[in-house]
Amino acid sequence: MPDIIYSFKRYEKKYLLSDEQYEFIKNGMKNYVIADEHPRYSLCNIYYDTDDWRLIRKSIEKPVYKEKLRIRSYGVPKNGDKVFVELKKKFSGVVYKRRIALPAEDGFPLNIKDEKLADVKSIQTKNETEWFLRLYNAYPRMFIGYDREAYSGINNSGLRITFDTNMRFRTDRLDLRCGDNTSPILKNDDILCEIKIPGACPIWLSRLLSESRAFPISFSKYGTCYRDHILAPSLKNKTASEKNKEVLESA
Repeated sequence: MPDIIYSFKRYEKKYLLSDEQYEFIKNGMKNYVIADEHPRYSLCNIYYDTDDWRLIRKSIEKPVYKEKLRIRSYGVPKNGDKVFVELKKKFSGVVYKRRIALPAEDGFPLNIKDEKLADVKSIQTKNETEWFLRLYNAYPRMFIGYDREAYSGINNSGLRITFDTNMRFRTDRLDLRCGDNTSPILKNDDILCEIKIPGACPIWLSRLLSESRAFPISFSKYGTCYRDHILAPSLKNKTASEKNKEVLESA
């Protein structure tokens, strides 16, 4: 599990890699990065949204500004383990994230006013999270999990490179304590590489990505789940006019 950071700002780029591209990049970066103290771990997330999936539908439109709320754990938590309430915002390509920690038993359902969250350092995040829940009337809508391999820059501590595999989801039992029984998000075995950095990409990394023919993509695990596993099945048995109407509404 990585060090706990409660607030940060950074740029993020994503790449879907084949096994060959993954091996090429991993071998090429070994002199520039160091593995996390616990380099491999599982991430479990509960995403909050509205009755009509308004937040993820808006996100798919690629607006200048978007925000989302999730509860995250490292592995399947038990009562007493920490989970993290994360409010993530993206504006003009820059990602801002704030989070607060709370015991797993206090996160389901989310009770942001719990007395255990009285840490003064978290007041702004608590207020913003409470505002988000009230504004959207958001509630748990989807579980997404994946296995992560993580590295940080040796000479650039702000650089972070992660590789996600076994991306999976479910839309029931929306409590992180309910285990990890899920369905796959993707049909193939592509590996999601995420590069996170406060500033410009290092020259060595740019060269490595170019040589591996890895190109940045717009990819969202939550967005892919909604589009492929929620929206697509709902369109399957509809008439052409009904499909067009729903697609336009989802856009």
